Amino acid sequence: MVHGLKLGAMLAAVAVVTGLGVQSATSQAPAPSPFTLAQATVGHGLFLENCASCHNKSLAGGGEAPPLVGSPFMGSWGKRGANELYEVIKASMPMGNGGSLPDATYQEIVAFIFQANGAAPGATAFNGTSKTPIASFANGKTPTGLLDAPVGPATARARRVPVMQMGLVVTGTVKNYTPVTDAMLTHPDEKDWLMHRGNYQAWDFSRLKQINTSNVANLQLRWVYAMDEGGRQQFNPLVHDGTMFLSNNRTNTVQAVDAKTGELIWENRIGPVLDNLENATRTMALYGNLLFYGATSATVHALDARTGKQVWETRISNYKDDKVGGMTVIKGKLVVGLTRCDDRSVQDHCWIAAYDTANGKLLWKTLTVADKGTPGGDTWGNLTNDQRAGADAWITGSYDPELNLTYWGTGQAKPSRQDERGTTGDALFSNSTLALNPDTGKLQWYYQNAPGESLDLDEVYERVLVDHGDQKVVLEVGKTGILWKLDRTNGKFLDLAQTVFQNVWVRFDKKTGRPTYRDDIIHQKPGVAIASCPSPEGGHDWPATSYYQPDDLLLVPLSQTCAMYGAGGQQFYEMPGSNGNLGRISAYETRTLKPIWTFQQRAPFLTSIISTAGGVGFVGDFDRVFRAFDVKTGKTLWDTRLGTGVQGFPITFSVGGEQFIAVTTGTQGGSPVQKPSTMLQEVHRSQTGQAVYVFALPKQR
Repeated sequence: MVHGLKLGAMLAAVAVVTGLGVQSATSQAPAPSPFTLAQATVGHGLFLENCASCHNKSLAGGGEAPPLVGSPFMGSWGKRGANELYEVIKASMPMGNGGSLPDATYQEIVAFIFQANGAAPGATAFNGTSKTPIASFANGKTPTGLLDAPVGPATARARRVPVMQMGLVVTGTVKNYTPVTDAMLTHPDEKDWLMHRGNYQAWDFSRLKQINTSNVANLQLRWVYAMDEGGRQQFNPLVHDGTMFLSNNRTNTVQAVDAKTGELIWENRIGPVLDNLENATRTMALYGNLLFYGATSATVHALDARTGKQVWETRISNYKDDKVGGMTVIKGKLVVGLTRCDDRSVQDHCWIAAYDTANGKLLWKTLTVADKGTPGGDTWGNLTNDQRAGADAWITGSYDPELNLTYWGTGQAKPSRQDERGTTGDALFSNSTLALNPDTGKLQWYYQNAPGESLDLDEVYERVLVDHGDQKVVLEVGKTGILWKLDRTNGKFLDLAQTVFQNVWVRFDKKTGRPTYRDDIIHQKPGVAIASCPSPEGGHDWPATSYYQPDDLLLVPLSQTCAMYGAGGQQFYEMPGSNGNLGRISAYETRTLKPIWTFQQRAPFLTSIISTAGGVGFVGDFDRVFRAFDVKTGKTLWDTRLGTGVQGFPITFSVGGEQFIAVTTGTQGGSPVQKPSTMLQEVHRSQTGQAVYVFALPKQR
């Protein structure tokens, strides 16, 4: 039971909630509001600058951010004092950088949140100390027109969008660039890193072996290139013909760099330039002479990879908060997933779509949310179509050229708790593995890994394709830490393994794998926190697995936190059996799902794992450490500390017969960074330091 566990440091953004706490608007006269109109007015602008990119301009929440308005908010915060909300927001926001704003800024933001929940401004300024219960002066109903009201000029305390020159600011030409073909993508040259996770099968494995277990301890830093500060850093560089392509999602800047020397060749500042957190840009894609970049404006840009000049652009969504998710090229089609598509004020559905790489023309689109009257539509109950949201496709899918099927994972239905979203069914096609024909977008089969998921434990992550003789399987590990194994020809369930401690599912159907939730999760009540192991950080999140093909090993980066999960926040604690180790890597034989070895440490791992034919794996962590390990045993062979958290997708490539290892550093990595951050008070890392580091063996003199 949760109360019998040793608690770790509490995430300041959270407290356990035990009741609804919403007072009837007519039961008694409202108490005086502990804030002024002037505070709320300034707070509106500050909220837009500091909070809206995660919590939405409407305060409705989205992605990992809970709603800050309406019944979900009042259900969790109604009985609690105004000071408690202030203390929580001050300690934990902006995400991953709590306490970074002046006290007055936090007070004004909280005042605006109160006003957005129907509170009438009072005569006394809010200073963060009022213990007046929120439900005594607020009712959760946003005043008509408030969110559409003009927002005054930013105060001197507000952060400013930097003024910078835009467009092609550095000109140059990549020499000896070979157009990328379908054959090259199907059978990548070991010297290149042409796509997200290295190949269509999502292996994160390289056959390069110049760097191996006997010499990796001699690795040296060869060059480093600074990237734009700010924004979510979860990036995967690409390399082709000795040129590395980088992107910076805060300014939407794309760069070509000499992969051997670090010399900048060209730079295109596409824009928009942002001054807040936005969805991560994890990868780009290459095809022909084009480089495809998904900007944070939900626009795909095709650049000439040789010069950086734009060839075409296409806006993939006009909904205000939608973002480009996964991206890959299959048979001349740019296949893109949509994410952050969870605005329930409009019919904003998530989808996977294909565009012509030559001109950006839409070729097909497949929704990941089932509407009324369509297959699976009844699994959303009586919700109107505009209330059906989620099933984001924010992780790039894999592809089997022989079967001509592309495999994508989808995220949870939104809001993540079923009592908030109003469903009792499976909510197809959320939390599912989708097998699509890339020529037409037609759904060939699906398997729902987590039907009716209700604790923000999504199953969107990489689908790894492995062959065992004639058996073709697809493997995936989601936030619950369950390693799923399916027949990728038809979606039939084959097997599963539990990688970390989990207590949300009490049993699995032996034939179908369908899980059953604990009774209190099935019958959850608004505002009541629920024990969840793993926490919404996920037993496994976006830091991807690696398939070490020579020994049939799947190397899985795992996280070990649990939480009391409620509508208003989360209280984190250490996972049972972890002994305080939040980070873990485990190796599994994919043929049998047998565990082979495990390595644990205090700091969470924040990069994917890459393995090489030299028998070496590479991974980076929260505490700035980038390490090499023996893939057969997990033993550390070499490590170094970098400028800030090591996060993103390490790659390896070869130029002029020399093998290199590249990795990115940065901040704002989503759940794996933010969720355990205040449990790691002993870890001190810079809030700046976005860069790419490149390592190699000592030069031969």
